[in-house]
Amino acid sequence: MRKIIMVLLLGFTLFLTGCKEETDLNSLEKVIEDGYLTVGLDDTFAPMGYRNKDGVVVGFDIDLAKAVAEKLGVELRIQPIEWDSKVLELNAGNIDMIWNGLSITTEREKSILFSDPYLNNRQVVLVKSGTTMEDITDLSGLKVGVQIDSSGQNALEGNTAFSSISEMVKFNTFSEALLDLNSGRIDAIVIDEIMGRYVLEQETYDIDVTDVSLGDEEYGIGFRLEDIELRDEIDKILYELQDQGVTATISNNWFGEDIFRP
Repeated sequence: MRKIIMVLLLGFTLFLTGCKEETDLNSLEKVIEDGYLTVGLDDTFAPMGYRNKDGVVVGFDIDLAKAVAEKLGVELRIQPIEWDSKVLELNAGNIDMIWNGLSITTEREKSILFSDPYLNNRQVVLVKSGTTMEDITDLSGLKVGVQIDSSGQNALEGNTAFSSISEMVKFNTFSEALLDLNSGRIDAIVIDEIMGRYVLEQETYDIDVTDVSLGDEEYGIGFRLEDIELRDEIDKILYELQDQGVTATISNNWFGEDIFRP
């Protein structure tokens, strides 16, 4: 009996030692040792990361992430997530980062470590074609759609116009919001300008992008608060890719111009 107990104790000690060794690895070392980098995203957020007609996840951020993974010498893994659960997915270790048109905000910085900004964006208003929308106050009395836990939702809730709207309708994805706006079930959407303009160029909607803005913002890559080494290495690689012209090529492929800006 004593021998069995000693064997069990030895096994438990080895288990704890293995756990400690894994814990002692910083985020960058773990990615290198595992041999892969896992990116979490909303796979409906064109053109940053979304499924094409063949069901393959593509996008501007996907191409950037592929270039970074290649520099690191690891495999890139794409993990679609529910956007309102992104911080939970990150902290649970299911993904290494959020890379999908993630706006840098003061509120998000409390739970997310951000890379240097790499793209400028605005939160703008979309309406049915033919609708007059010249100022944020024109949202008064309207049903306005947002994606759950998006920067568009935060921008609308933080604007003085919020108290005057009829209703804020929350959607799991912007694709659902666009369908409801197109059919007249809602009156407007607050959305990332980059996505709004891109989608309306690619798809047939009876929708216009207005020049009504709820504020300028910047996109960044999101990491766990403690993953400083991984964040710093990816920032470094992005600067190298910019110097080599890789980011300009990717940007021109998606936008017809170089809008990358670390």
